[in-house]
Amino acid sequence: MDREVRIVHLYPDVMNLYGEYANLAVLRRHLETLDIAVLVEKVLYEDSTDFAAADFIYMGAGTERAQKAVLTCLPELAESLKGAVGRGVPLLFTGNAMEILGVSVTDANGKVWPALGLADFTTAETDRRDPGDVIAHTPLLDSPVVGFMNKCSLTAGVASPLFARLSLGFGNEAPNGPEGYAEGSILATHLTGPVLVKNPALLEMVIRRLFAYKGWDVPEPLPALPYEREAWTVTLRELQGRVQAGGPGGDKA
Repeated sequence: MDREVRIVHLYPDVMNLYGEYANLAVLRRHLETLDIAVLVEKVLYEDSTDFAAADFIYMGAGTERAQKAVLTCLPELAESLKGAVGRGVPLLFTGNAMEILGVSVTDANGKVWPALGLADFTTAETDRRDPGDVIAHTPLLDSPVVGFMNKCSLTAGVASPLFARLSLGFGNEAPNGPEGYAEGSILATHLTGPVLVKNPALLEMVIRRLFAYKGWDVPEPLPALPYEREAWTVTLRELQGRVQAGGPGGDKA
């Protein structure tokens, strides 16, 4: 292998609900299928790191308590992280890690926690939790994205959502509304479960962004692992059936 990718995995010890580590496991497997060496640096709570050599940055979902712990230590890495994003390093944050990208997170007790400020949105926790399956639609892909969401917050002020609408599920601020955030090299969504495993088209988009950052030509077609597209098709069919049946959280439009 003469090509190498360095992935920085932020706080896998505390931000790893719903098997979020599998997002990097499937990404790594696909890259290695393309004869690319993959190095994963795990940044644990209160660790320091330098993003200067990072090619991809990831953080998954955690509990509300774990998120606040990360918000207390992440400022030490903020400038280096902002520099990496400014250079175009692809970044994916899933679950409530997405909220850390904004200006602030206000917890259920009214305390305001400053966040990274990589985006202008703000998040406020509520006393309502909205767990459930999701079908999401983005102009970046020809096919819908499926996943799971379990959040108790509203995120306001997202100028460029990743998903234009949800035909099933709760968006940033409302049922079936826009969800996530996408700007430059940043992709973020409250979807968990893990989203890259469930959605081969979204995984391919991430790989293409990574190849573009590295200046590599993308092979056509990208290789697919056994049954991953079939699994996505079955999941989408089941969730669409729920929407057509008028189940909770569905939008037939």
